[in-house]
Amino acid sequence: MDSAELTLLLTSEGLTLLDSLPEYSAAHAVQQVAALRKAGHSPELVAAVLTQSRLRAKARSKFGAFADRLLYTQAALEQATRLKVAALHAGRYRDAGVSRVADLGCGIGADALALAALDIPVVGVERDEVTAALATYNLASFPNAEVVLGDAERFDLAGVDAVYLDPARRTSGTANTTRLTRPEDYSPSVDFAFGLAERMPTGVKLGPGFDRSLIPAAAEAQWVSVDGQVVEMGLWFGSLARGGIRRSALVVSDTGIAELSAAEDSTDAEVRALGDYVYEPDGAVIRARLIGALAGTLGAGMLSRDIAYLTGDELVETPFASAFRVRERLPASETQLKKALRERRIGTLEIKKRGTDVDPAALRTRLGLKGPESATLILTRVGGAHEALLVDRVTTG
Repeated sequence: MDSAELTLLLTSEGLTLLDSLPEYSAAHAVQQVAALRKAGHSPELVAAVLTQSRLRAKARSKFGAFADRLLYTQAALEQATRLKVAALHAGRYRDAGVSRVADLGCGIGADALALAALDIPVVGVERDEVTAALATYNLASFPNAEVVLGDAERFDLAGVDAVYLDPARRTSGTANTTRLTRPEDYSPSVDFAFGLAERMPTGVKLGPGFDRSLIPAAAEAQWVSVDGQVVEMGLWFGSLARGGIRRSALVVSDTGIAELSAAEDSTDAEVRALGDYVYEPDGAVIRARLIGALAGTLGAGMLSRDIAYLTGDELVETPFASAFRVRERLPASETQLKKALRERRIGTLEIKKRGTDVDPAALRTRLGLKGPESATLILTRVGGAHEALLVDRVTTG
């Protein structure tokens, strides 16, 4: 989106037209364009509202029904914090008792929205003109929120007693951006963010794969997964960090929110013999290096050293791992495995792997599966040796 499209969109005609559109469907996009052009709308306005309609449909995975109240750019939506997670971020600021927050690099304003909704005054700073205008629109219903067009690293923090930063990890622009791999290229820079953290309460959102060696010792590092996908690592400083916690895994799902935390990385559990159950820790637990802490709650041990699978003899329900009941150990060689699966009439097979160089999709094709039965196959190492475990995913309710 450019400034011309934005000007067309932010008119009474543009916003009314956008809100009148049916739910976006790629299959019907051509017909929608034709119908809107026939109704007398300009090609530029049609393109602008259909782009927003498409982005709103995509945004529902992050914002739910609230998605239809916001405006987006493609790039800003990709980095925007999910509404559930933004609400948890805002809760930290509320609990810390801060009076005004600067959201430096606010994007379309997702985190600023959550802060304002908790009656925390917030000023969002955004250097991209189009994105800043959309953030202003998105925050318009909150009198305690404002957006400033400017450079986050040069913003005057007078009157602000806490900051939040979600550094841009993609090249500048509103679409067709590319991912930045070096933290020094982020905007605002990581060094700038960590410098602020030395003098005031600061929250920094980073990618889950951020280099752990760069995490400051004073930070509380929290990895967050939503519906099984690790979406971010948050670093919290000053009064936003909790006492005695330096590592945590936050798991958000339809069934609720659960957290596993510790004062430091946990030591892996001892390797033990294969039990009746195998546990696959949530990605946030793995990233936080809390597999050993999880093993303690499950009465489980490592399936093999340095492999993120646990095993135990009892089924223990946990939000921090998926559980699988072991049916049997199958031959690891592909020829014997193919024969064994055919004998068991398994036609539908979920393939999971750790510690082995296998392409599950290619293997599934080569196995030539046939039959009415279904199962899960775990290809991994057990006590250091490659094995194939035929298991059933345990569902709890």
